[in-house]
Formats: sequence, C-alpha cells, structure tokens
Amino acid sequence: QVQLVESGGGLVQPGESLRLSCAASGNIFGLNAMGWYRQAPGKQRELVATIGVGGTTNFADSVKGRFTISRDTAKNTVILQMNSLNPEDTGVYFCNANMLRWGLTLNYWGQGTQVTVSS
Repeated sequence: QVQLVESGGGLVQPGESLRLSCAASGNIFGLNAMGWYRQAPGKQRELVATIGVGGTTNFADSVKGRFTISRDTAKNTVILQMNSLNPEDTGVYFCNANMLRWGLTLNYWGQGTQVTVSS
C-alpha cells in the first residue's frame, strides 16, 4: 500500500500564503518524482509543480515566481509553498508521487486538500 497524506489547505485572502505538505508512506520503493496538481471546478486536473530526485523542479507558468516546491527525501515529504495567492489558485490540490518499479511507472495520488482564495 501507498498512502499520500496532504495537509495545509484552507481559506485565505488574495495575496496571502499557504504551505501544503504531503508525506508518502507505505510501500514506496522506487519513489521518484513528487509533485502537486490541482483541479478547479469545471477544469481538468493540471500540474502545479513537480520535483524530482535530486531537486529538479518544474512549475506551471501560472505559478512561476509565486510557488516553490521542495522535498525531504529522507522523510518522503514534498512541500508546496504558495505565495501571493490569487483567486485563480482556488481548487483541490492533489499530491502526486511517481514510482519506478520493474520498468513500470506508477502514479499515486493523495485525497486532495481544498485551497480557497477569496476576498
């Protein structure tokens, strides 16, 4: 079993910040890249940011310069620091973890945590 547990979502006003954390546990052999995706009502799930083993990062254009992503490999945890939040950042944020096992790429998802940015 693999479990991704997210925390840190909530309601904030525009311009404020939130910090999301996701901890992976269970059978996580082969854990590779981790990241965050989000889904707003009426929209498809989209990539927010990812971080690979060794720290290589990738961000959606919409969050570049505002969000940072980091990970604690020893703790199998990925953190998304969200600054200068906009109402457009509202959505359910899902933690994602990729695992490579025997030539297969496995994707695991957290339950999602709600982020609401509203004045």
